[in-house]
Amino acid sequence: MPEKNKDENKPLITRDWLAIERTKLANERTFLAYFRTFLVILGTGVTILKLEFFSDLKSYGIILIIVSAFILCIGIFRLFKVRRTIRNHY
Repeated sequence: MPEKNKDENKPLITRDWLAIERTKLANERTFLAYFRTFLVILGTGVTILKLEFFSDLKSYGIILIIVSAFILCIGIFRLFKVRRTIRNHY
């Protein structure tokens, strides 16, 4: 197993720089997946509340809106946590 270079002043080689960029892009894709999920669940909750056809499911619509807010918060928290980890590691 090769040892890692501990010289902090040495610039990254192209392969390492590209790996970091792929990791950053994967982090953004993950956030976008959380955001898409948030939008779908929020839209479903609002639709249930607005349509009279689903009047007996009003509490379910409110629960969906609350859950969507939690999903968005988790996605934002994870985005910044992983971004900070990447920045600190490299």
